[in-house]
Amino acid sequence: MGVPGRLQALSLEAGGLSSPATRTDGAVPAMYDDPLVRELGLILATAAVFALLARRLHIPTIVAYIAAGLLLGPVTGVLQATHGGHGAGGVALLSEVGIALLLFLVGLELSFAAIREVGWVAVVSGTVQVLVSAGGGFALSLLLGFAPLHAAFLGVALAFSSTVVVVKLLDRRGDLGETYGRIALGILLVQDLMVVVALTVVSGLGREGVADAAQLVRQLGMALAGMLVLVGVSVGASTRLLPRPFAWIGRSPEALLVWSLTWCFLLILGAKAMDLSLELGAFLAGVSLAQLPFNQELRRRVDPLVNFFLAVFFVALGVSMDPAAAWGNWPAVLALLAFVMIGKPAVLLAVIPRLGYGERVAGLAGLTLAQTSEFSFVLAGLGLTAGLIDAEVLSLIGVLGLASMGLSSAVILRSRRVYARLRALGLLRIFRAPHEGRLDRVASEARPGAVGVLRGHVVVVGMNALGRRIVEGLRSRGEGTLAIDLDPDKLARVPGPTLLGNAEDLQLLEAAGLRHAKLVVSALQIEDANNLLAYRARTLGVPAAIHAFDRSVVEDLHRLGVTHLIDSKTAGARRLGEALRDEGVYG
Repeated sequence: MGVPGRLQALSLEAGGLSSPATRTDGAVPAMYDDPLVRELGLILATAAVFALLARRLHIPTIVAYIAAGLLLGPVTGVLQATHGGHGAGGVALLSEVGIALLLFLVGLELSFAAIREVGWVAVVSGTVQVLVSAGGGFALSLLLGFAPLHAAFLGVALAFSSTVVVVKLLDRRGDLGETYGRIALGILLVQDLMVVVALTVVSGLGREGVADAAQLVRQLGMALAGMLVLVGVSVGASTRLLPRPFAWIGRSPEALLVWSLTWCFLLILGAKAMDLSLELGAFLAGVSLAQLPFNQELRRRVDPLVNFFLAVFFVALGVSMDPAAAWGNWPAVLALLAFVMIGKPAVLLAVIPRLGYGERVAGLAGLTLAQTSEFSFVLAGLGLTAGLIDAEVLSLIGVLGLASMGLSSAVILRSRRVYARLRALGLLRIFRAPHEGRLDRVASEARPGAVGVLRGHVVVVGMNALGRRIVEGLRSRGEGTLAIDLDPDKLARVPGPTLLGNAEDLQLLEAAGLRHAKLVVSALQIEDANNLLAYRARTLGVPAAIHAFDRSVVEDLHRLGVTHLIDSKTAGARRLGEALRDEGVYG
């Protein structure tokens, strides 16, 4: 059983979703009176309202969802009074699926190329930061009077940073391609790998029948051995089993999603059979699929599912929390919050400059990672169900997550000003870091050809004969291009960076950096796709050149503000290049 399912014990004791009255007449309740329907509807409606408020206040949606749960549970008692067992079980199941899909999504980020690309600076600084932060948090928690096991959980929970918060805010600032942004993302990838190890260890600790130290060691050994077996299966499948069937099904995005989720749940069942956490199985399923050329398309399709299920999970988690218990120990809250907001950046300020980067990169990366992680909640829920921590520690971790994510969001959006102020006050001198590192100047070449760092490029959609000729013609003139198509075989024959996916997908266009492009070109012969692409280009103020493959489409394209129409397959690339050069789009 996954984390949310195991949280039911807490929900009955600490203000969570309560158990309903049991029917004794054997009748099946009407659908409109089903507790699951009422409970889920209330959760989603409240989450939607709080998500809108979060957008207006520029705070992470995770914080908003937990706040929504606090309102429904500890503050008003609405869910306690009206929902329970059947509904709680259904919501717990949805939450469990959400955590599995979140780990699946994280795994899809970890292609072997991405792991190699992280670089030694992220590996070293990320590992040191997690170990030092966990050790420092453990020592501080002991000084605050927590029991050793509770202190260990607090230390681990404080060590990780939020992938969701950091990625969304860096993308909003346009800093994902900056040096400090790439280092921060690399550190988060390292943390993701360490989270999976932590989940496996806690799962081993939580097994029944652990009577003494020797038994505990054996249980942990079995958990780690099972993890190694599952890793071997997933890696082997990524090279031998999965490529051929997925290449066959990959041209159908809907079927691709179904097949991928099937593989995900097969590995979840494998993890369950070895008494491992479902999170581990989902993560390794994502890692194995990340080695295929469809991983980015899969990420875009799984992401909306994750958003839905995680909304349910975090609201249910908020319902289960008891903030009064945490705020009753407010000195510990303030001390641990100060450690997260000051101590974690300090570790990176001490480490990154010693690896060749400057104070500015280290400072901005440190400020970016000064919060706890969504996985801190997952670990805490797992620890509670295993009997390793109590409801007070869970609530303390929840309050620290709310506070640190909220404060960190404000800091990230103003990180350059915060860094400049700290430097002006001389607070960074203790680290003795050079203001400019020897590697800072070559940062733009750290990821050649990576989509995330493209600016002033030309996005070309549709790698038919015309599309390939346009890409080749533009690149021969020295232009940077990004080619998009649904067929990986066609993309393999195109020079330069490529992106696999459907150009009608808004998330794909965002990943392609459309708002930063100097031009978007479509060689497609699909009227609806061309019209939608032209509309989005006009909305962003990006010039568009669209293939007018039939006279009937010309009027609509003109009405959508298309800058140029491509009307000839034989001369399209040459004529397009000449027209754009004459109008100054490029030289």
